[in-house]
Amino acid sequence: MTNTPQVPAMHALPDGEAELSLVVRLPWEDLARLGQEAGRLASQMQRPVTLDEAVSHRLRSARPSASHARPSGEQPAAASTAVTSLPRISGTA
Repeated sequence: MTNTPQVPAMHALPDGEAELSLVVRLPWEDLARLGQEAGRLASQMQRPVTLDEAVSHRLRSARPSASHARPSGEQPAAASTAVTSLPRISGTA
Protein backbone atom coordinates (compact mmCIF):
# COMPACT_ATOMS: atom_id res chain seq x y z
CA MET A 1 0.00 0.00 0.00
CA THR A 2 1.31 3.44 -0.86
CA ASN A 3 0.85 6.69 0.99
CA THR A 4 0.43 8.74 -2.17
CA PRO A 5 -2.88 10.59 -2.48
CA GLN A 6 -5.34 8.99 -4.86
CA VAL A 7 -6.01 11.14 -7.92
CA PRO A 8 -9.21 10.44 -9.85
CA ALA A 9 -8.44 8.75 -13.17
CA MET A 10 -10.62 11.23 -15.06
CA HIS A 11 -12.41 14.47 -14.31
CA ALA A 12 -14.25 17.11 -16.30
CA LEU A 13 -12.75 20.55 -16.83
CA PRO A 14 -14.77 23.79 -16.93
CA ASP A 15 -13.94 24.34 -20.62
CA GLY A 16 -15.77 21.15 -21.62
CA GLU A 17 -12.70 18.96 -21.92
CA ALA A 18 -11.68 16.04 -19.72
CA GLU A 19 -8.38 15.38 -17.98
CA LEU A 20 -7.04 11.85 -17.62
CA SER A 21 -4.44 10.71 -15.12
CA LEU A 22 -2.41 7.69 -16.13
CA VAL A 23 1.02 6.13 -15.87
CA VAL A 24 2.89 5.33 -19.07
CA ARG A 25 6.14 3.39 -19.26
CA LEU A 26 8.32 4.73 -22.07
CA PRO A 27 11.79 3.94 -23.33
CA TRP A 28 14.31 6.72 -22.73
CA GLU A 29 14.42 7.45 -26.46
CA ASP A 30 10.69 8.24 -26.52
CA LEU A 31 11.03 10.40 -23.43
CA ALA A 32 13.86 12.31 -25.12
CA ARG A 33 11.64 12.89 -28.18
CA LEU A 34 8.90 14.23 -25.90
CA GLY A 35 11.45 16.58 -24.37
CA GLN A 36 12.39 17.80 -27.85
CA GLU A 37 8.71 18.31 -28.65
CA ALA A 38 8.30 20.30 -25.41
CA GLY A 39 11.30 22.44 -26.42
CA ARG A 40 9.84 23.17 -29.86
CA LEU A 41 6.46 24.01 -28.35
CA ALA A 42 8.05 26.23 -25.69
CA SER A 43 9.91 28.10 -28.43
CA GLN A 44 6.66 28.66 -30.34
CA MET A 45 4.69 29.71 -27.25
CA GLN A 46 7.53 31.76 -25.72
CA ARG A 47 7.02 30.15 -22.30
CA PRO A 48 8.03 26.98 -20.44
CA VAL A 49 6.07 23.87 -21.47
CA THR A 50 5.67 20.69 -19.43
CA LEU A 51 5.92 17.20 -20.89
CA ASP A 52 2.19 16.85 -20.16
CA GLU A 53 1.47 19.83 -22.41
CA ALA A 54 3.77 18.46 -25.10
CA VAL A 55 1.98 15.11 -25.07
CA SER A 56 -1.44 16.77 -25.16
CA HIS A 57 -0.35 18.98 -28.05
CA ARG A 58 1.08 15.99 -29.95
CA LEU A 59 -2.09 13.96 -29.45
CA ARG A 60 -4.29 16.82 -30.61
CA SER A 61 -2.21 17.58 -33.70
CA ALA A 62 -1.58 13.95 -34.71
CA ARG A 63 -5.18 12.78 -34.96
CA PRO A 64 -8.10 13.77 -37.17
CA SER A 65 -11.30 15.07 -35.62
CA ALA A 66 -12.96 12.74 -33.14
CA SER A 67 -14.87 9.92 -34.83
CA HIS A 68 -17.75 10.22 -32.36
CA ALA A 69 -18.39 13.74 -33.66
CA ARG A 70 -19.27 12.54 -37.17
CA PRO A 71 -22.90 12.27 -38.24
CA SER A 72 -24.25 8.75 -37.69
CA GLY A 73 -24.11 7.61 -41.34
CA GLU A 74 -20.66 8.98 -42.11
CA GLN A 75 -17.69 6.64 -41.66
CA PRO A 76 -14.03 7.19 -42.52
CA ALA A 77 -13.00 5.49 -45.78
CA ALA A 78 -10.33 3.35 -44.13
CA ALA A 79 -12.70 1.96 -41.49
CA SER A 80 -14.66 -0.15 -43.95
CA THR A 81 -11.56 -1.95 -45.25
CA ALA A 82 -9.45 -2.16 -42.10
CA VAL A 83 -11.06 -5.29 -40.65
CA THR A 84 -11.27 -7.18 -43.93
CA SER A 85 -7.61 -6.54 -44.70
CA LEU A 86 -6.41 -8.19 -41.49
CA PRO A 87 -4.83 -11.63 -41.89
CA ARG A 88 -7.08 -14.53 -41.01
CA ILE A 89 -6.00 -16.64 -38.04
CA SER A 90 -6.00 -20.34 -38.96
CA GLY A 91 -8.61 -22.44 -37.21
CA THR A 92 -11.29 -19.73 -37.20
CA ALA A 93 -14.39 -19.54 -39.33
